Amino acid sequence: MKVRNFREVEPDREIPGVALRTVISAQDGAPRFAMRVFEVEPGASTPFHAHAWEHEVFILEGQAKVRGAEGERALQPNDVVFVAGQEQHCFVNTGPQVLRFICCIPHPETLPTEQTSASSRQGESPRATAEPAPACEG
Repeated sequence: MKVRNFREVEPDREIPGVALRTVISAQDGAPRFAMRVFEVEPGASTPFHAHAWEHEVFILEGQAKVRGAEGERALQPNDVVFVAGQEQHCFVNTGPQVLRFICCIPHPETLPTEQTSASSRQGESPRATAEPAPACEG
């Protein structure tokens, strides 16, 4: 068993206004899924993007909206979001405080070959984004 505070994990800050901490991964012995904690500054967002794998998201703190091809929905603490594979999406912090959410994804090697091949051709990885993508306008 492994227990630690998520703040002990150094954040990836590749996207302006977004901190991504991979708190559980294959390196921790998790064979199928990674758990990530995102912190999005007020007014910032994750890029609008899509990839082969699904996301399971749990909103911990803050106010947000999730945007997809079919529109957007307001989010608040304790809301959950399922983003299917290949579904375009982004998360926008619409409140005055940091938006914090948990996002679980499968490890790429656990996906069927046709899914990982399609993602590889698109240059994507299981991080906050794939290649630089347009911001999700607030």
